[in-house]
Amino acid sequence: MTSFEQTGLRSELQQAVAALGFEQPTPVQAQAIPAILQDQRDLVALAQTGTGKTGAFGLPLVNQLDTDLPQVQALILSPTRELALQISKDLDTFARFVPAYRAVAVYGGADIQKQIRALKKGVQVVVGTPGRTLDLIRRGVLDLAQIRYLVLDEADEMLNMGFQEDLDAILESTPEQRQTLLFSATMPAGVAKIARRYMQDPLNLQVGQRNAGADRVQHLYCAVRAKDRYAALRRLADLFPGIYGIVFCRTRRECGEVAGRLNRDGYRADAIHGDLSQAQRDQVMKKFRDRQLDLLVATDVAARGLDVDDITHVINYQLPDDPEVYIHRSGRTGRAGKSGISISLVHSRETRRIAELEKMSGKAFKQKVVPDGRSICERQVLHLVDSVVATTVNEEEIAPFLPAIQEKLEGLDREALIKQFVSVEFNRFLAHYKDAPDLNIGAAAASKGSNGKGKRNQAAFQGMTINLGYRHQLNPKRLIGLLNDYVQDRDMRIGRIDIRKGQTYFEVEAGYSREVVQAFEGLYLEDMPVRVASTNRPPSPPQKHRKGGKQKR
Repeated sequence: MTSFEQTGLRSELQQAVAALGFEQPTPVQAQAIPAILQDQRDLVALAQTGTGKTGAFGLPLVNQLDTDLPQVQALILSPTRELALQISKDLDTFARFVPAYRAVAVYGGADIQKQIRALKKGVQVVVGTPGRTLDLIRRGVLDLAQIRYLVLDEADEMLNMGFQEDLDAILESTPEQRQTLLFSATMPAGVAKIARRYMQDPLNLQVGQRNAGADRVQHLYCAVRAKDRYAALRRLADLFPGIYGIVFCRTRRECGEVAGRLNRDGYRADAIHGDLSQAQRDQVMKKFRDRQLDLLVATDVAARGLDVDDITHVINYQLPDDPEVYIHRSGRTGRAGKSGISISLVHSRETRRIAELEKMSGKAFKQKVVPDGRSICERQVLHLVDSVVATTVNEEEIAPFLPAIQEKLEGLDREALIKQFVSVEFNRFLAHYKDAPDLNIGAAAASKGSNGKGKRNQAAFQGMTINLGYRHQLNPKRLIGLLNDYVQDRDMRIGRIDIRKGQTYFEVEAGYSREVVQAFEGLYLEDMPVRVASTNRPPSPPQKHRKGGKQKR
C-alpha cells in the first residue's frame, strides 16, 4: 500500500486527507482501511498510541455512511471525554467535503440537554464515553437499533476504568448485524472476552510488537527518595533546556500540587486532570500545543486523547501500578519519526519493577544519575551561549541603538562583558544550586527499604484500615506501593496485611499512624475517595459455615 488512493476511499475523503498533507497511510491504516471497506468483517486491531488509529477506523466509517439518512448509523465508544472530543474533531476533518455529514460527541461533565437536542436534530455518528452513552440510551434519547458500525477505541483502558458493565449493557442494545471494530493497545483477558462474546469471526491485525514501546524512545530511571521527587524533577527540567514534556502523576491532587510548585519556582507548567471543567482543559491544552507551556502535568486518564507529536520527554513522577500503562505513557514521545526520552523517578523499593518493565517491553532501561548543581549550571550556561551565537542580528534595526549601548558598556573589557551578560540569565541557577545535596540513593540507602515482611520483633505496630479491598483490585503489593508513594518516610516498617472484600486492615510501625492518615487525605483513586484510619481492633478471622447455616466450631 503506497497511497490513500489505493485504499478504496471515496474521492471526498481522499481530498480531505490530501488537504491535511498526508501522502501515505500509516501501517495500521494501510491494513485496516481495505479490510473494513472490502471484507466487511469485524476487526480486532492492536496498535500503540500515535499510530493513526482514528484514521484507521474513522476514514472507512465515514466512507460507508448514508448521509441522506439523519439517523444514528455508527457508535464510537472511548474511555474519556478528551479522547471522544478528539475523535469527533478528527472525523469532522475527514468529512469536511462530505455533504450532510453530522456527528455529536456525548460525555459526562457537559450539559446533557445540549447533547439531547443535537441527537434529536439527527446525526449519523455518535462518539461517546460509556457512562453518558448508557445514560442517553436509558433515557430513550439514543436509539441504537439501526446502527451498522460499532467502534470500541482503547478498549483496554475502558476496562481498566471499570466500564465493563456499561459496555455490556450498551452492546446488548445494538443489533447483531453490525460491523464491530475493536482497537486496543493491549489485549488483556477482559478485552479478549468482549471480542469472543460480541464479535463474529473477527480479522486480527497487530501493528508493531505487542507490549513494546516506541523504538525511538530511550528509557531511563533515577533512584531517589520519595521526599526528593520534586527536587529531582526540577533538576531534570533544568538539565534539558528546551524540554517540552509531560509529567505523569497518579492523582488529581498530586497533579495540582506539582504544577503549582513548578509555577512558583519559575517554570512554565500547568496541570490537566479530572477536576477541571471542559473549558479549563481546552484552555490548558491550547497553551500546551501553542508552546506557552514547557511542562504538562497530567494523570493517565486526562492524557487520553492528547495528540501532540513533538513531545521531547515523558517524566514518570511515579510509576503506574499497571506496567502496560507505562507503555502508554512512554508512547507520548518518540512519535512522527522523532526521538524521545522517558524518565522514571523511583525509590529503592521500586527498582525491582524496572526489571518487570524491561521484560514486558523488550526495552533496556538505563539508570541515570540525578545531576548535581555544577552539571546543571554548566548545561544551562552553554545553552545560553549557544542561543546567543545562533541569534540572527538585524543590523538595520539595531544600528540606531548601538551608540547608546556602547556608551553604557564603555569601560568593560571582553571578559567582564561576557561575565555580565551570562550572569543576567544565570544568577538564579547559581543561587539555587549552591551547595545542592546529592539526591541519588546509594547502595547503603537502598538497603534500608522494607518489603513488609519480618522484623516485627524490632518495632511495635499500629493497626490501620483503608476502604479498599480485593473488589477494588487491592493486593499486598499494591498496598505497599501506595504506602511507598504517599508516606514520605522510607524507613517505616509494615506489618500484618489482611485484605477483605471492601476493606483492608494493615499495620504500620508505631508512631507513623498520623503521618499515614494525613498522606491519604483528599486522595482519589479512579474517582473513589480513599479513607484511612487508625484502629485498635484487628479483624476477626473469616467465619466459615456448615451447610444449614450452623457455624463451624
